[in-house]
Amino acid sequence: MAGINVKLFEEKIRSELATVEKELTSVGRKSPSNAADWEAKPDAMDIVPADPNEVADSIESYEENTAILKQLEIRFNELKAALGRIKEGTYGLCEVDGKPIEPRRLMANPAATTCLKHVNK
Repeated sequence: MAGINVKLFEEKIRSELATVEKELTSVGRKSPSNAADWEAKPDAMDIVPADPNEVADSIESYEENTAILKQLEIRFNELKAALGRIKEGTYGLCEVDGKPIEPRRLMANPAATTCLKHVNK
């Protein structure tokens, strides 16, 4: 797209994608039944029956990981989609009206799909 350095944004996206994927692997794993999906990792528990407090802590940790994982997975998918738009040649174009997305918006969020005018659509 004219007016923006797509290569710069591609590098930014790939860098953030690597960071998000690293964070995802710290709280989750790829689903064995769907490689495009992530699931939270349960805490490893001793084989010996745990006391109720350990069980409660493990459940709480799993729930926290699930919430974190959900947000990271959303961002991961947004970044992957942005790379797809680069490949297709549609990166930097508003999905609502097809006009260029402001460079400052792309700098703030390289996975943006709309211009500032259509940010809430």
